Amino acid sequence: MSLSLLGGVAQATPAQADTPAQPVIGQPAKDKDGCAKIEKSLPTLADWPKVDSRFKGKGDDEARIAQILQGMTLEEKVGQMTQPEIAAITPDEVRQYAIGSVLNGGGSWPGANKHATQQDWLNLADSYWNASKTSRTKIPVIWGIDAVHGNNNVYGTTVFPHNIGLGAAHDPCLVRDVAGATARQIRATGQDWAFSPTLAVVQDDRWGRTYEGFSEDPRITRAYGFEAINGLQDGATKRIGGSGVIATAKHFIGDGGTINGQDQGVNPSSEADMINIHGQGYYGAIAAGAQTVMVSFNSWTNPDLGINEGKLTGSDKALNQILKGKIGFDGLLVSDWNAIGQVPGCTNSSCPQAINAGIDLVMVPNDWKAFITNTVAQVQSGQIPMSRIDDAVTRILRVKLRDGLFESQKPSDRSYANSDEALKDNWLARDAVRESQTLLKNNGNVLPLKPASKVLVVGKSADNIPNQTGGWTLSWQGTGNTNADFPNATSILAGLKQDLGDANVTFDATGTVDPKGFDAVIAVIGETPYAEGVGDLTRKSLEAAKLYPEDLAVLDKVSGKGTPVVTVYVGGRPLYMNKEINRSDAFVAAWLPGTEGGGVADMMVKGKDGTGYRGTLSYSWPKSACQTPLNPWSPGYDPLFKLGYGLKTGQRATVGQLDETAGPASCTSTGGGGTATEDLVLFDRTDVPPYTSQIGSAENWGGTVIGPDGTAAHTEINVVPTDVNVQGDGLKATWTGAGAAQLYMQNTAGTNDLRGYLNADAALEFDTTVQQAPANRTVISMHCVYPCFSEVNATKLFTDLAGGAKTTVKIPVSCFNNGLDFEHINTPFLVYTDGAFQASFANVRWVPKGAQDPDARSCSSLT
Repeated sequence: MSLSLLGGVAQATPAQADTPAQPVIGQPAKDKDGCAKIEKSLPTLADWPKVDSRFKGKGDDEARIAQILQGMTLEEKVGQMTQPEIAAITPDEVRQYAIGSVLNGGGSWPGANKHATQQDWLNLADSYWNASKTSRTKIPVIWGIDAVHGNNNVYGTTVFPHNIGLGAAHDPCLVRDVAGATARQIRATGQDWAFSPTLAVVQDDRWGRTYEGFSEDPRITRAYGFEAINGLQDGATKRIGGSGVIATAKHFIGDGGTINGQDQGVNPSSEADMINIHGQGYYGAIAAGAQTVMVSFNSWTNPDLGINEGKLTGSDKALNQILKGKIGFDGLLVSDWNAIGQVPGCTNSSCPQAINAGIDLVMVPNDWKAFITNTVAQVQSGQIPMSRIDDAVTRILRVKLRDGLFESQKPSDRSYANSDEALKDNWLARDAVRESQTLLKNNGNVLPLKPASKVLVVGKSADNIPNQTGGWTLSWQGTGNTNADFPNATSILAGLKQDLGDANVTFDATGTVDPKGFDAVIAVIGETPYAEGVGDLTRKSLEAAKLYPEDLAVLDKVSGKGTPVVTVYVGGRPLYMNKEINRSDAFVAAWLPGTEGGGVADMMVKGKDGTGYRGTLSYSWPKSACQTPLNPWSPGYDPLFKLGYGLKTGQRATVGQLDETAGPASCTSTGGGGTATEDLVLFDRTDVPPYTSQIGSAENWGGTVIGPDGTAAHTEINVVPTDVNVQGDGLKATWTGAGAAQLYMQNTAGTNDLRGYLNADAALEFDTTVQQAPANRTVISMHCVYPCFSEVNATKLFTDLAGGAKTTVKIPVSCFNNGLDFEHINTPFLVYTDGAFQASFANVRWVPKGAQDPDARSCSSLT
């Protein structure tokens, strides 16, 4: 089959019989503006293609690399392969260990200061640079940053729409321009390397990174992948230099195709689907000259098809055989944050499997010294061939040469350094917002509004810049921000005041003002910020009214009062919003527009843009709460609005009354009196409703909720965030020994019927690292509203784990079936002790059939 666009929907057409054994893909066809064309169809590929990169480098590069390599020690080579986080390494350590690269994660800034200035960023960049240039090898260090919609970690920067909005624009030239502006922003603060673009072809919108993907349609991702690299690397073919930065095609491969949209989960795709759906963005990106590829956290496994690659970070087939071999990628492969620790048999500081599989540069944020020591020893013992180390360093040096770093000045002396103008590209951002607006309903042609319209503005997101910028903005999850953190931004409310005049705009977030006498009500509703993992809806449905009931409540107050209602949805994925659409005369998907909310306002007001609405869906819109995955090639494709749908200004079309049948809270069975089929997740990088993490002690046995920052403290116990599997995914609890205390996860609003988990032979599972063995008796318990509870003795369990690596503990829930009322459980996880003890906990869940796993604990061992 091939994917073609017929009537706005991708359809299947027969493949050509003469498809070559290995196709060759080069630069794409161009549209009339000279940018990559979004093809009407993509031919089905029978095998992974050879991709002809237009980036060739200079003729003497390889000889120069060989000469440098010859003069390096093993320790220096491993240092080049190591990427620590800026909070965990000093400039002098960069020099001492010959470190090749540093990174800052989302929410990491110079001096841990969210409001760090451009000069602060440049000073740190210069410090790392000078340190590397005074090392014995004098090989320049490179600094990578998660600039995924502009240089979004930097205070005062213009932030562009997230990729889902750019996908709705269907404009590859716009993607090139936004990427180019992002590169200039990065240069303004001294970094060399952007960890973008994300090329996921998202198949299940419950994934918390849906908005990072341009589209569910691989045709769009293929063209956009080319232009995103083109823009970031300034169209370079021999040296990047100038206005460009090193770009990253990520995350290889299939991160958008995991079961239930679970972040870092399992992609069960056939190899044909990996080639023809999930691979397309990489063909475009590598053809454009992408110099780095970041490997995905997800697994590629489908035993029914004989596919057992497991975690891709350790997959020789995916990395060595496919990406470097068949596709012919000659740049460097970088692992994701502590991803090596997820490969079976590995830890965050040791993974010969990943290096042998083809990882060249290892993102090892905190445990980098141990990683260097371990890797050197593994080469000396023969676990890692010296030839593999030399290949990795060759690729790293190749990218550095192609970036022009060896001839470059220090970061503060480069083009755009400390340029305030480079950080602020409000005009381009506002234009990108305008192009991305997608008009789904416009009954009676309510939009556009007349320039002198008097409007009532309601909704939580009308004057909320954090909501409109979303995740990966200043902080990792986009949380903890206020409007004051965006001094150069425009909210949607502010944009409406600019376009209509202050006197014509009345704002009441909760909708208590009577809409009578206004020309229109504008309701701005939608999602609140989230990023990877935290944003997953794996256990939930797509029903907005259940996720954000406050939005429907606002619409109920203002609709049906005789004044037309225009609803603007701000969010990172299509949701089931029939109730909200029914209460709206016009409905606009604004996606996550970034810092220029005025672009949303411009499109609603006649004459402010000049072209009218033109965005069309790059993701299908669901008709029901559990309609996911929802793609044109999915069986029974029947969306509310098809891929490619979008009304134009002035187009006469009426959306009738929609079915408002409420969906279930979860789209699979999670309990009750039957048999559970899906994990009950209590804590996954953050609390999973209805459960909240708390601490209790004599200071407050009623419970102190652990805050959004992951901290809480009593005299007897304190909790701080920590890394267990990935960045900030765990809670480190310290029992001080001052008295009895507990860490627990509880539904404070009531109880849940979890009999289905007992029927499913489930296990309570959690990932843990034990820093200090318990001094006294320690128990794990479950409560059916105290004093109804059951417990097991975990003293020996935690003592045996003390000082070791991360472990997944699996305790059969049947071990608690001695008085516990499974029909009325309010606390499915609690750890209690009255002595000193320290341990970190992450990924706490109940897993059906988990008790049957060979590594599940026996009940008799917990006494």
